[in-house]
Amino acid sequence: MRILAALLTLLVLPQSAPPDWRAAPQNDWQGLFNGRDLDGWVVKLAHHELGDNYADTFRVENGAIRVMYDRYDGFGARFGHLFYRQKLSHYVLALEYRFCGEQTKGGPSYARLNSGVMIHSQAPETILKDQDWPISVEAQFLAGNRTTMNVCTPGTEIFMKGEMVKAHCTNSTSRLYGDDGWTAVEVEVLGSQRVRHLIGGEVVLQYEHPTIGGGVATGFDPAIKKDGAVLEDGYIGLQTESQPVEFRNIRLLNLAGCMNPSSPAYRPYFVHRDDSRCAER
Repeated sequence: MRILAALLTLLVLPQSAPPDWRAAPQNDWQGLFNGRDLDGWVVKLAHHELGDNYADTFRVENGAIRVMYDRYDGFGARFGHLFYRQKLSHYVLALEYRFCGEQTKGGPSYARLNSGVMIHSQAPETILKDQDWPISVEAQFLAGNRTTMNVCTPGTEIFMKGEMVKAHCTNSTSRLYGDDGWTAVEVEVLGSQRVRHLIGGEVVLQYEHPTIGGGVATGFDPAIKKDGAVLEDGYIGLQTESQPVEFRNIRLLNLAGCMNPSSPAYRPYFVHRDDSRCAER
């Protein structure tokens, strides 16, 4: 009877949530950028082959990744991204960004003081030469008295409160940002379940069930854009779309790992089981 009563108590009492990743030790975070070069990353610019860093668009200076156009004659619709080479699923991405300088000649008006980071992106090697945007979801960075950490959906669809979002871009609840210098942001990605955008640890946007579909992206391989396919994982990519911008302190906290409390690799903030990591530590 005592055992039955204990079981009933466990069923009735609310179960505590796992500890928040925001309390994770700093040494659990993985640096994705070494501050010296672009090792581990690959460039893909529209109208150029994979790996062609035209006019040194992405470069490393003073410990930051800089997107620069000083060696361009004109933008030429070279929308592009710098992709981290590892596929990711359950994680938190943290970074700092700031806009610098004037938009390059020929860039579209909407791209002024505009950049972002793509998540759940198609593999960079599957992006065709003249494709403009990767099939992905974007955490959008803005300034110019606008909200930041918005969401845009090139070739994808998202849901909020059970309803598909019809707009291509949706604003966050952040304050309005002018030219505010370095801004620290985080993106929490839980596979196909949920994505949250945060600024300084505070949630400003949440959506669910990222899925391939919709428009905006053009020039893609039809075999890659399988509308209705749920996005469980993908690649991250720092964006270039004609506005000079800098990125630094790019870090990753893996939320998938060993969930056996007896293992030294166990972390209480893990939300996705990956037994292959139980022998890592």
